[in-house]
Amino acid sequence: MVGEAIAAHPDVDMILFTGSTRAGRRVSIVAADTIKRVALELGGKSANVILEDADLGKAVKVGLANAWINGGQTCTAWTRMLVPASRHDEIVEAVVAAAASYSVGDPTEQATRIGPMSSTTQQERVNGYIERGAADGARVALGGPGAPDDLGSGAYVKPTIFANVAPDAVIAQEEIFGPVLSVIPYTDEEQAVEIADSTIYGLAGAVFGEQDHAMAVARRLRTGQVDVNGGAFNIAAPFGGYKQSGNGRELGRYGLEEFVETKSIQR
Repeated sequence: MVGEAIAAHPDVDMILFTGSTRAGRRVSIVAADTIKRVALELGGKSANVILEDADLGKAVKVGLANAWINGGQTCTAWTRMLVPASRHDEIVEAVVAAAASYSVGDPTEQATRIGPMSSTTQQERVNGYIERGAADGARVALGGPGAPDDLGSGAYVKPTIFANVAPDAVIAQEEIFGPVLSVIPYTDEEQAVEIADSTIYGLAGAVFGEQDHAMAVARRLRTGQVDVNGGAFNIAAPFGGYKQSGNGRELGRYGLEEFVETKSIQR
């Protein structure tokens, strides 16, 4: 009710909304009646492109960390790992090995790296996607449906890694918002870029490879921000998305300019 009222009110000149793509679409529709400015930071399905000349150890370690940060419950999670087809099995094995250090449990415990989902509704949603991924033919390399056996009550899911995921599979196209990683093989660099850009989203992503090579690929991706070889998040840089990940930018000078109108005075 509050969101509808703010978006519709004629005295509100600007709306900055962070949330789901579905909710952002509604904000845009309501705001359109008063032609107010809207900036949206919405969902994502970010790709981590690992090139042939990448440092695989670093790419796997940093890639998994960014896929499962906050239990995968973040819009910028790198939930698609794009890998050379010739090295697919090797990389899957390395990712599964790295996942062994991701203990699931009470988020107040120091050793815990993945806590529960935000609600039982989200737990059921994530499990539904895991079941769908297996039913659609992706190989479950780690995890699977259901809660971890050694945990009692709580909205827990098993951190899951899918191998040999088709680029157009549901788990590779839709935002899951949980600790679910899809490993997708590609045959050449052109196909890697095509797969990375194949979803309705374009919020974040990554490229790992020889520095100049990785930079060249990063420039081709239709996404709002790209980390190259594990580049650190920069709070002074503009943050926002392409396509249905939203429009406008937050942070830095560009974030402030979203709220500024330009006036010309002649005399």
